[in-house]
Formats: sequence, C-alpha cells, structure tokens
Amino acid sequence: MLESDHTRAAGADGRLIDVSVQFFYDLGSPYAYLTAWRIDDAFGSEIEVEWIPVLLGGIFKANGRSSWAETPAREEGMAEVERRGADYGLPPFVWPGADGAGEWPNNGLTAMRVATWAHREGAGREFAMAGFFEQFSAGRDLSEPTAVAAAIERAGFDVAAASAGAVEQEVKDALRANTERALELGVIGVPSVAVERGDGERLVLWGDDRLDEAVAFARG
Repeated sequence: MLESDHTRAAGADGRLIDVSVQFFYDLGSPYAYLTAWRIDDAFGSEIEVEWIPVLLGGIFKANGRSSWAETPAREEGMAEVERRGADYGLPPFVWPGADGAGEWPNNGLTAMRVATWAHREGAGREFAMAGFFEQFSAGRDLSEPTAVAAAIERAGFDVAAASAGAVEQEVKDALRANTERALELGVIGVPSVAVERGDGERLVLWGDDRLDEAVAFARG
C-alpha cells in the first residue's frame, strides 16, 4: 500500500472513489519541472497530490542507469524540454552553464535536503517550484550555495533557517527514506507518479508524457 492518505474524488462515471497520488521529483530534472508545473491542476482540486523529493542519483545507481543529459541525446532532449515548456506556458528555459557559469547536470544534494525540510515545514511545493525556476528558468546551478539561497528566498523562507534545517539528521534520513520508498514502488526515474485506488489497483508511471494516463487511471 502507498503510505499517503487516500482522498475521495469523482470517477469517470461520476461515482466517488478513493485514490492516493504521489509525485516523485528531483530538482535536477527538467522533465520533473514540466510535470510539477501541471500536476496539481491535472488532477484537480478533488485529488490531493503528495509531492515527494527524492535523490535521482540514488535511483540511477540502484537501477544501473544514468542521465540522458550525459549522452549524445543531450541536445535533442533539451530541445524537446524547451518545446514542451513553451506548449505548457512555462517561462523560457535557460540552462545552467549557458552563459559559461555553472553546469548541468550538477550536484543537487543540498537543494534536495532543503526541499525535504520545506515539505516538513508545510511549503514543499513553494520551494520546489522556486528551485525549478532558479535552475531552469534563471539558469542558476543548484549545486552553488548562492543559487540555493535564491530559491529559498523566492519560496519565502529565511535562508539561515532553511540552511540549518537542511543539515538536520532527521531531514537527511527523510530524503533517504523517500528515495528508498520510490525504489520499493518500482520508480526508475523522475518525474514518476504513483497512483493507488481504493480497489487496490496501483500504477506507477515514469515520464512527463504519462501524466494524462495517471490522471485517467486515478479516476477509474
């Protein structure tokens, strides 16, 4: 069973159904940014989506995989992300390193610990969207402390408080547990959406292009 609470929503035929939805993300994934931009509206106000920060590097390691951004498919993938972003109405993509400062992919461990802390504080979505914006709309390398600080401020947090929270053992353990939880569900990359209905049926879908399928499954 998924560990998040089930909510009741109208199914495709109008009947009420119990459903649990979890969205696994890492701030280093531009495809996760695309999904984060849309997911709450896609499921609607009746279905609560639980956003869960994970370490994509840990998921790659467990599955013997690596990022497409470190392969010959990099340029093609970036162009595809930019096309989808324009279609979805996101701000134009600006990639870290485009101006010679920073790089992508990068080491987002600190940013993901801050994200985990922010969820504990009840504002995980706000920090996640701020982090995605800094990384992929402002083109700031989230391995840099100044970029993380900018995301913290954009989300409305105190930088000192968030930075202190990110190094708490409880937060480190929670991020590790989130990643293990994703692996147990069969997650192999992000964005991934796990949906479990009250009838016991479960579906875990990887990829921004699978969001509509996840919504349809949730509504039965």
